Amino acid sequence: MKDSTVRFGLIGFGAWGSHHARAITEASGAELAAISARSPESQAAARSAHPGVPVLADFQELLRREDIEAVSIAVPTHLHREITVAALQAGKAVLLEKPMAATLDDCQSILRAAESTGRLLALGFELRLSNLWGRVQKMIAEGAIGEPHYCLIELWRKPYRPGSGGWRYDLDRVGNWILEEPIHFFDLARWYLGGLGEPVAVTARAKARNPDQPGLADNFSALLDFPGGGYAVISQTLAAFEHHQVAKVTGSSGSLWASWSGAMDRTFTPTFSLKHHDGTTVREIDCGGPAGEVFELVREIECVARAIRTGSPLHATAHDGWWAVRMCLLAAESALHGEKKSLT
Repeated sequence: MKDSTVRFGLIGFGAWGSHHARAITEASGAELAAISARSPESQAAARSAHPGVPVLADFQELLRREDIEAVSIAVPTHLHREITVAALQAGKAVLLEKPMAATLDDCQSILRAAESTGRLLALGFELRLSNLWGRVQKMIAEGAIGEPHYCLIELWRKPYRPGSGGWRYDLDRVGNWILEEPIHFFDLARWYLGGLGEPVAVTARAKARNPDQPGLADNFSALLDFPGGGYAVISQTLAAFEHHQVAKVTGSSGSLWASWSGAMDRTFTPTFSLKHHDGTTVREIDCGGPAGEVFELVREIECVARAIRTGSPLHATAHDGWWAVRMCLLAAESALHGEKKSLT
């Protein structure tokens, strides 16, 4: 019988990749077997943080290791297609950070590789596993607000980190900023209002400080239409301070209000709350544990490890990843040209 522990290789050891490494070491059913990092600085940081774990400069060398069963990929967006396709073709299960890629052509290349190899491909939508954001969906599914009618997901935060070599501020490497955090919110809105059917249209507006780079929009808002008249509003500003996110959902017989705040997005000491109104009474909901992506990443690794060992469902599939990229690209077109985009 196969050992229940899944041996992970990690490709990428930047700001978020270092959290992937930590999460793999903390997750039950997972073991960190090797790390691949490009720069000497990242390699040194990986060796210091995880003594005894092999650190390699070439990701292909990591993929050739037969003792590695799964690969977690946390590299800049423009590298996703090349590395993910190579990992799948090497016979590895893959956890790929969002977005799947910056273009639909690259997404299709990744999907074809997953289909032809039959390897597991999970997408990094860790908010679905959150004690807070996931609890909202669970309560909606249980009928806590009746039929959902409206959803608002808003993020107020300070500017993005530049990333290794400033890739996040380079359109050729990042694609656009809607693919960064708003992609999570499109995914949540589709998940929360899923009982209404698939979204049918999106209209967006954006404002960039630098008019020569409209894809790097500091302020972004979108209206997502669902069948039957339900809709979601998604909004983000990067021209503010700290990190504050809310989700508000109303329905035919109730409402939910979730909020999360931290001085930083990756804090281990956030404040958060969830309130439910049944039409008469407001009550605080116990979320059952801490909320924040640093915690949810551990749960994501555990979810992928279970799926590899037992075939249990993934929290987010390859199709979810493709859909979210398509949505972000259509929203970017809508914001640029000032027109509604149909999803049908």
